[in-house]
Amino acid sequence: MAKILTLNIGASKALLAEYTLGGKRSLTLTAYGSGELQAVDVNDPGSIAAALPSVLHQIMRETGIRPAPLIVSLGGQTVFPRFAKFPAIGDAAKLEQLVRYEIEQNVPFPIDEIVSDHQFLGTTADGEKAAIIVAAKLEAVRAVTDAVRGAGLKPLVVDVSPMAICNALKFAHPGLTGCSVILDIGSKTTNLIILEDEKIYNRSIPVAGNLITKDIAQTFGCSFEEAEQLKLERGYVSLGGVTEDEDEVSDRVSKVIRTVLTRLHAEISRSINFYRSQQGGSAPSRLFLTGGCARLPQLDQFFMESLQVEVAFLNPFGKVGFGPKVNRAALEGDAFSLTESVGLALRGTDAAWISINLMPPELVEEARALKRVPFLAAGGVAFLAALGCLWLAERHGEAVVQEKVERVNQLMSGKRLNEFKQRIAKEQQAVADERGTCEAFQRLLWERSAALQRVRAVRGSLVPGMWITEWTAIPAPKDNPEGREGVRVTVRGWRDAMGKVEKDWSAKHGGEATTASKIVEDALKKSAAFVPDSVKIVAQKEVKECLSEFSIQMDLASAPSAAPAGKAAGRKGKAGKGK
Repeated sequence: MAKILTLNIGASKALLAEYTLGGKRSLTLTAYGSGELQAVDVNDPGSIAAALPSVLHQIMRETGIRPAPLIVSLGGQTVFPRFAKFPAIGDAAKLEQLVRYEIEQNVPFPIDEIVSDHQFLGTTADGEKAAIIVAAKLEAVRAVTDAVRGAGLKPLVVDVSPMAICNALKFAHPGLTGCSVILDIGSKTTNLIILEDEKIYNRSIPVAGNLITKDIAQTFGCSFEEAEQLKLERGYVSLGGVTEDEDEVSDRVSKVIRTVLTRLHAEISRSINFYRSQQGGSAPSRLFLTGGCARLPQLDQFFMESLQVEVAFLNPFGKVGFGPKVNRAALEGDAFSLTESVGLALRGTDAAWISINLMPPELVEEARALKRVPFLAAGGVAFLAALGCLWLAERHGEAVVQEKVERVNQLMSGKRLNEFKQRIAKEQQAVADERGTCEAFQRLLWERSAALQRVRAVRGSLVPGMWITEWTAIPAPKDNPEGREGVRVTVRGWRDAMGKVEKDWSAKHGGEATTASKIVEDALKKSAAFVPDSVKIVAQKEVKECLSEFSIQMDLASAPSAAPAGKAAGRKGKAGKGK
């Protein structure tokens, strides 16, 4: 089964989870963990880039999660989701121009400083095309992708928090109709999402769990940490009126919570009124609660009374399986914090309703290449078949032309002969063009085959406990000696628990000490795919006692000349003789 990782970055925590993908819609949670992000501002890309790699390494050590394709989400003030409607025109190019204009008019940053994506959701009642448009600061996106790459992970999709939560709700409640509100209450912000048919409305409200904690700390004159403990252990949402609670501390904490939530209720009501007036939406018929603060006792009753709607908790795991290592008891307390994670994991299936991707442009092609790697061999077979067909067509074309020449020479003379010679010249040119196409396919196939051989050479050189995370290629220095292709490759990866491998090697070679990276380096020097004197370890760093990072650099050796190209040259000489 294929594996996929999800990462959602909150205001104070990073949550990494691992899922296995069974069928098209089969999803199983196999491991998850979180780590505290110290002194991180989600709106400050630099602070994220500095803190995230070490937190991810910690989570992976504690949970046993290994590198796999990663789907990461963004949130905060750096993300700008917007619902828009466009005329129902059939010209795709004009429609794309309208989308770009919408982005330029509503995103408060220059167009070259953002990355954006959009998706058409359907047709409105008045016949317009409904779309969700999402943009983010390119700087913020690159900070996150660089940080996860620095931790040895390879991002494939950059999603956004509101859309991931929408996907989780649609997956858990596929037949949902009418107007629904999702309230994702985090530590610093509350994510308000309204869903109705093809319409989406999203707003980030700066009233959330940390504000409750600060008010409790002010009320009791205690530290933030002590106030957080009071909130978790003694707090509930006061429903107003006279309380019969004999615990004075709990009573005071709960009244503080109610005061803050009353402010949140006012913001929610304002947002609903805006949605109904500006987008022609309906009154909500239900509200779903999720997020870390959704666990507050009596929270559902509070919103049921204040908003006069049906209130339910959003359970993202109704259709998700659990691996044997997942602690079910712990998951019950963490479930609300994993809603976004489940929505991200759905991007690895065909069950995702919204498929937004804000990958930086330079990483898009890299992600595509990763997806293509398993299919290179099959692609080579297809190229061989196509090549065979082209060769047969070429031979047939030559025979036809030669037959026409002989017939014309026998039957025609004078002016008509000249006319036929011109027609034959055109057909000969067509054959030459066909030959050129055939040779181009030959060269492409040869290049693909050489690339596969080089990848296999690197993989075959690895020893147990080593894995590759990154393969980059750049032009080699201009003073390139003969025998090199002019391409310099850098392979980056990790190794763990290599002691036994290195000891076995030492025993086999008369007690000579070495490292796993040196063993790989020596193996690559013996490979015909690379220039021996160019292979060298350019970086090696012990991250932890049993985990090291390494980088090996090498120049590609020139591939042997393609035999088919030589045969093609021979055929060209024959054709020239026929002219």
